[in-house]
This record gives sequence, C-alpha cells and structure tokens, in this order.
Amino acid sequence: MRARAIVRSMLLIAVTSFCGMCAAQAASPTVGFTLDFPAANPSHYEITVGRDGHGTYSSNGQINKDSAPADPALLEFAVSDRVRDQIFQLAQRAHYFSGKVDSGNKNIANTGAKTLTYKDGQHDGQATYNYSTSMPVQQITAIFQGLSETLEFGRRLSFFHKYQKTALDEDLRRMEELQRDNSLGDVQAIAPVLKEIADDQSVMNVARARALRLMAGK
Repeated sequence: MRARAIVRSMLLIAVTSFCGMCAAQAASPTVGFTLDFPAANPSHYEITVGRDGHGTYSSNGQINKDSAPADPALLEFAVSDRVRDQIFQLAQRAHYFSGKVDSGNKNIANTGAKTLTYKDGQHDGQATYNYSTSMPVQQITAIFQGLSETLEFGRRLSFFHKYQKTALDEDLRRMEELQRDNSLGDVQAIAPVLKEIADDQSVMNVARARALRLMAGK
C-alpha cells in the first residue's frame, strides 16, 4: 500500500509539473500582425513575434508577377533584441490593442485591413483598422510592415540563391539603399540567408560583399 501511495504521489507531481509547463507556455506573450490588401504583393501576410524574439511569418507573396503565390508554410525567424523590445513596449503603450484603434475617418485612403493581436496570461487583445491616430499603433505597424518587406526580400534571395544567382545583386543593392535611408526592416530576421550568400564562393563577389555589409548594418 505504501508503494502505491508513493507511485500516486510521484504521478501527481509529474502531472502538476507538466500542467505548470503547459500553462507557462500558453502564457508566453506574443504580438501578431495581419495585413489583407489586394492591391499589394503580398496581398495577405501574418506575422507573430514572441517575447523571446522568435517569430513566424506566412504570406502569399510572389517572386514576380508571373510566379505562383508563396508556399503558405510558416517561415521561422528571429528579430534583434532592439526590435523585440520595441514591439512589446509599443504593444503596452497601445493598451494591448483594447478599445478603439481605427480612426473612423472614412476619407482616409484604404491601405489594407490590418489586425494587431496581443496574448499572454492576462491579456487577449485584438484590433482591426485601416488607419489609426494612435502613435504607438502607427509605430508598431511600421515595424511589422518593414519586417514583412525584409522577410519577402529574404524569400526572394533564397530563391535566387538556389536557382538564379546572377539575380541576387539587384535585390541586395535595393536593400542597401533602403538601409542607408533607414527604411529597411530588421535585417536580423534574414541573417541566415545573407550569411549563406556571403559564404558562397560561387556567388559574385559584389553580391557577397553587399550581403556582408547588410549584416554589419553598413
């Protein structure tokens, strides 16, 4: 009987620990952003970033107008600590997207239906908007849109690196221009792609050098 009691106690401890781990994982804060805009490429994408800086991205972006939509499978990435902190600080300043977020101004041009979400153990906020007068919402929207642009660059670079290496330089040059203008999203999100290009001796030296400069932020 004593042995059975010990076994039951051990099972209870194991189950309690497992449930605690599940609860902790479920409570891990995440911020999400979705855009639906038929006039754009991609016309739909979804981004989620966790408090640890790791995220997922999916879109229907096309390499060019004649190509098929992107594979809907989730792309995993990691943002820099700076961008991660900005995202979560702005979510807090935006009251975790509770209450009214859209400006309600019908004269504002349609730039796509945007949805921000925040989830943790205490909050479950969501807001859909076209345009918001809230500065934190504007700033976090810009971060996510820039992040999507960078991830789409990464998708194209991966494709060109595999199938058309001579096409790499054009996108890398455009990325450098955006970086110089402080208009490029977090490059950390596609650092593995840039490193593969920089390390590949079969790629043109000018393209490899651009990839290195982008990673260095120069």
